[in-house]
Amino acid sequence: MPASRRHHRTLAVLVNCLGIIAAVPALPAAHRAEAAPPQPAAPPAAAARATPIPTGMPAAPPAVPTTKPAPIRLSTPPVTVAVAAAGTPAPGYRIQVRNAGPTPVETTVRQELPAGSRATAVTGGGRANHPIGSATANEVTWRLRLPGRSTTTLNTALSTAAPDRSVTAPTCAYGTDGTRPYDCATATWTGSRVPAAQVTAAAPAWRRPPVLLAALAALLVVAGGVLWWAWRRRRTRPGRAPAATGVPPVAGGVGGPAEQGTVYPRPAMPALAGRRRRPPIWLVVGVAAAVLAGVVGAAAWTATQRVAAMDTTKQPTSGAWVGNSVTGALGVPLRETAFEFTVYRVSCGVGTLPAAPGGGRQCLATVGVRNLTGGEQTWHGQLQRAYLTGGNWVATDESATRVANLGRDVFAQPVAAGSRVLLPLVFTVHGDDPPKQLELRSGVFSAGVRVNVR
Repeated sequence: MPASRRHHRTLAVLVNCLGIIAAVPALPAAHRAEAAPPQPAAPPAAAARATPIPTGMPAAPPAVPTTKPAPIRLSTPPVTVAVAAAGTPAPGYRIQVRNAGPTPVETTVRQELPAGSRATAVTGGGRANHPIGSATANEVTWRLRLPGRSTTTLNTALSTAAPDRSVTAPTCAYGTDGTRPYDCATATWTGSRVPAAQVTAAAPAWRRPPVLLAALAALLVVAGGVLWWAWRRRRTRPGRAPAATGVPPVAGGVGGPAEQGTVYPRPAMPALAGRRRRPPIWLVVGVAAAVLAGVVGAAAWTATQRVAAMDTTKQPTSGAWVGNSVTGALGVPLRETAFEFTVYRVSCGVGTLPAAPGGGRQCLATVGVRNLTGGEQTWHGQLQRAYLTGGNWVATDESATRVANLGRDVFAQPVAAGSRVLLPLVFTVHGDDPPKQLELRSGVFSAGVRVNVR
């Protein structure tokens, strides 16, 4: 073999060996990279837990959620009711019941009739009957199955012993349990003379506390002025004139009559009081004490009268710090300082309400509350009362009211500004005496409204 060919073969072998030696260290690393499975990224919570806390630094306390009760708002019910008075010589009403949803709804429609009236004509398969727990007031009841997106029109005609008075007949559509209303509406067929609601007449002007207080203050001021004037007059009365001194007569001029001469210099007149006298201290103190006693007495008398009118042990209150008391019938909207109350129906011992403890009966009132103010308003169950014939009264049964409202505490949630809510209130009464009157108010200082139930 030639020497040049052996030389070229030796160089090629050396080059191949160097390449193999350079590639050997990279093979294990590449093999390990292919064999090791990919590690998932640590979640943020694990990373936060893995962060060490410096020694001596207290851990942050857990966040406590601060939630404010959401205001009550009446959402659009699936069934709505509209009532209008008919233009007929006798009381009559047109009732429209609308199902706004796409599916059929079963509902019970009840129209309350005032005492002394009865239904003479009823359409739509309704019937007039006596509600449970009432022996005087009547009602007209319809059991309807409303198709989706439909409107049903019902009509009633009434006869009353006094055709010249106003007749209000509220109407509500209830669910299948008969306690929770879908919607309520009311209308008043107006007679010729009697209004639907009466506002308690205000006291005469001369009996109002501010007028009495002003009159007493004026009387005290006049009395003080008279005493001051008398004292000043006595002090400023002029004294007696000094006695005249005798002066010898002096002959007048020639041929003239004898005249009394003038002595010069004239005697000095007695000096008047040198300084202005001040009234005695007893007079000033007496007048100030009389004025102060009059003001304090009038204020105490006014406060006593107000507080006595709001005594919780008395009959329905006739006065309060704010507003005038208003009295009306079922279905009549009655306004007070913050709310407009409308009582649509009161019935005892109905629906799926549980039995009252102690053998009492539970009376359910369907009440509409409208917030007339520009802010949220809260109200309290203990201020809502049902008065019985014997003079006793009971407050709202808050636990039973919560059950009737599907576990919602309606008194813990404020009523949104300008909104209207419709809800049942439950009163637990003992004996066979049903409520005669309801008293509803927004606050303890409000005059509230009173609704004659029967």
